[in-house]
Amino acid sequence: QVQLVESGGGLVQAGGSLRLSCVASGVIYSGETMGWYRQAPGKQRELVAGITRGGSTNYSDSVKGRFTISRDNAKNTVFLQMNSLKPEDTAVYYCYLGDQYWGQGTQVTVSS
Repeated sequence: QVQLVESGGGLVQAGGSLRLSCVASGVIYSGETMGWYRQAPGKQRELVAGITRGGSTNYSDSVKGRFTISRDNAKNTVFLQMNSLKPEDTAVYYCYLGDQYWGQGTQVTVSS
């Protein structure tokens, strides 16, 4: 079955950087859009960024200019480079593949 495994979360000071990775295994067709959502305590889930197989990207207004999404189609992997992190970026970040598959989440905590 398809599994998505995220890595790269952690604790960082405001202004710092983190790079998240998500590897999808058991994938037969890797043409689906991949990307990241996040959910902070007491808040609704928010789409952070998505990327098509062809490389077209979209970003939440709150992360534009700070975060960069990329993918390696051959390895069914998506990345999220997060720079200039802010305390409000603190959340659990979830990787997704298409409309069906989700990772277990990785915690990102940004201290002020």
